Amino acid sequence: MTAAPTAGSRRSTADWQAADSAHFLHPFTDFQALAAQGARIITRADNIYLWDNEGNKLLDAMSGLWCVNVGYGQQALVDAATRQMKELPFYNAFFQTATPPAIELAELLAEVTPPQFQHVFFSGSGSEGNDTVVRMVRRYWDILGEPERQVIISRDNAYHGSTMAGASLGGMSGMHAQGGLPIPGIVHIGQPYWAELGQGMSRDAFGLVAAGWLEAKILDLGADKVAAFIGEPIQGAGGVIIPPATYWPEIQRICDQYGVLLVSDEVICGFGRTGQWWGCETLGYRPDLMTFAKGVTSGYVPLGGVMVGERVAKVLIEQGGEFTHGYTYSGHPVACAVALANIKLIRELKLVEHVRDEVGPYLAAQFESLREHPLLGDAETCGLTGALLLVKDKVGLKPFAPEVDIGMACRAHCFANGLIMRAVGNRMIIAPPLVITRSQIDEMMTLIRRCLDLTLADASRQGWMA
Repeated sequence: MTAAPTAGSRRSTADWQAADSAHFLHPFTDFQALAAQGARIITRADNIYLWDNEGNKLLDAMSGLWCVNVGYGQQALVDAATRQMKELPFYNAFFQTATPPAIELAELLAEVTPPQFQHVFFSGSGSEGNDTVVRMVRRYWDILGEPERQVIISRDNAYHGSTMAGASLGGMSGMHAQGGLPIPGIVHIGQPYWAELGQGMSRDAFGLVAAGWLEAKILDLGADKVAAFIGEPIQGAGGVIIPPATYWPEIQRICDQYGVLLVSDEVICGFGRTGQWWGCETLGYRPDLMTFAKGVTSGYVPLGGVMVGERVAKVLIEQGGEFTHGYTYSGHPVACAVALANIKLIRELKLVEHVRDEVGPYLAAQFESLREHPLLGDAETCGLTGALLLVKDKVGLKPFAPEVDIGMACRAHCFANGLIMRAVGNRMIIAPPLVITRSQIDEMMTLIRRCLDLTLADASRQGWMA
């Protein structure tokens, strides 16, 4: 075991890394490989920037983990947490009790969500929220006398969390390979990824084809067996897969035709990320349930939940009896107080409008200017999400050989040059804080171009382009 430092001592990077390796098991990590390499130690943050313990500055183009929408260092959120901790640091929502912050946040969420949402079920995270979705949609159909409607349809390469239910809803084969997943009653269809699956078609034509996979699966299973379809407006952890404009309206039509509940996982897209409050508003559909987390507190404290549309809420409330589901931290008063301050700040700073009218279109134009780079097969954005597709040959979007991890090669250059940009296979993705300015986008784009050039030099030197 590593010894605890004496009071006031300053730990070296090696000491932090040794203690980390000795005790801290990180998420989605090869523990042995990280122990050999050593973790990066982040110690402070401000606005859209982070600093490690050695003083290196990093532009955080991923908003932490898609969540720090209002940026780092917002005193209003710190003050809200402090006040609530002093007054009532915790009480639960069991035993027929409630706290003012939870009630006020429920009211505010009903105000900023689409009109069909007047009720919320709180959780501690997006993963827990999606577990709640599984329980809730099956309970809904059970109350209506259709208990056989158990199956939930999701998509390949979707991400809906890493709990047993969340990872099952997700469509990532690497996660399913561990733990005997997916659990029964969850099936998957293809994702609306034009660059991979739609070559030879226009994007709009492919959108209709991809949506049609849902109808085919419903007919294959039998509509009387299907409870719900769940999807992210934009697939985030899957690589910022932005569906064609035709996709979601056709998904809506299919769900309506067969009476299937439509669930929008807004954990990444919610609270202004796409230039509207919610991704479903940007992409044109009307879900029955919406999962949220991350941006609700800008990641300052954990909080998640499910917005429950009136179609479902009316049945649960008027016909359902006890819903035997919940969490110790459902409606945690400190988390709710921070969320209230966060949403108030989003409104005061007009961040949704800022993304929609100012920085979203500017980012789109800047990404478009990258298309001529020899490494890029595609560059696309929606609001303040963006993805760059790295290819060996632009003609036919020819990928690199399987043994070439071009994304991780680019990611290494990003970190070495002061930029946090995520690699998902051969896609480099961003989702910067919503407070980012045009000049900061210029700064980010300079770093992106530098890292693309360095990656291209690597690829040429190693013979990967041949």
